[in-house]
Amino acid sequence: MNLKLSVAGKTDVGLVREQNEDYLVLDYDNNMFVICDGMGGHKAGEVASKEACDIIRYCFADLAETLNTDPDLAIPADLPLRGALLIKSIRLANRSVYRHSRSRSELTGMGTTVAAVAFEDDLVCVAHVGDSRVYRLRPERLQPLTTDHSWVAELQKAGKLTEIEAAQAVNRNVITRALGISEKVEVDFRADRLMPGDIFILCSDGLCGFADDDEIFSAAQNCAEDVNSIVNTLIQLANDHGGQDNVTVIAVRVDSVEGSADREGVTPVTVSVEDDATFQREIEILDTLKQPDEKDTLSPDGGKAEGKRLSLFLIFIAFIIIAAFIIYLTIWD
Repeated sequence: MNLKLSVAGKTDVGLVREQNEDYLVLDYDNNMFVICDGMGGHKAGEVASKEACDIIRYCFADLAETLNTDPDLAIPADLPLRGALLIKSIRLANRSVYRHSRSRSELTGMGTTVAAVAFEDDLVCVAHVGDSRVYRLRPERLQPLTTDHSWVAELQKAGKLTEIEAAQAVNRNVITRALGISEKVEVDFRADRLMPGDIFILCSDGLCGFADDDEIFSAAQNCAEDVNSIVNTLIQLANDHGGQDNVTVIAVRVDSVEGSADREGVTPVTVSVEDDATFQREIEILDTLKQPDEKDTLSPDGGKAEGKRLSLFLIFIAFIIIAAFIIYLTIWD
């Protein structure tokens, strides 16, 4: 399979906030891209979004073999391999943020949204929790590939709010699902066939919460498919609307794709929370990683490197003691 992508991503603090609680991952080697929008008390949102991105990136890239082959982590749904890997990585991020939020009082209640895409053969796998979004841009339209997990979106879906009422709702930013709020999490997923020229746009609600889809489509359409221009233009669009929130945008263009996968895409589905066996295995995996506030956030060998360093240190100490003893005997002889 020959897949070539052009990618750009950027985060901006906006015009009102003092700190940026958004975070992003641009994993070019693994064709995996993520946006997280944190929430919580003083700097807690920033901690949550960074930790979630770090865990997802590490699990997807460095723990892929373990996560793909461990029977306790199997997802009871027919998903593409990298799609299942993305969901498993997000679940681990959820548990990590949840546990961290209970380690210090100032982090209590922190959480984060996540919107992520991973490419497999001629499929794009999309996973999300919260109200950060993924769109597909084609010349004729901008298609949302995610549905917000928010109070307003649920009322709209139930027919209790019109689109105009939703845009004016006081509580329109209240989300109903996020990483780190509960020990387990439902993740929405879909997988779609790729076409050359497809552009995928990921954004935090600093953009889609203030500019509607028509405005986003119009602005992106004028960028002549240049991913850097799309990112900069959409961030400027958010700031032109007052820049009231942090804003993060990733744009991914499919330059070429040859061949096709053996499987079809996956219609939108909600992957239910983990069963008990999966949950316990997730805890075991996270316990092999260093705590987030240590210098090295993650230990890729599950602590083996630390043990090796300790062994070498003990050998060195033993060598010093033996050498000192030999010198002592030589002097007294």
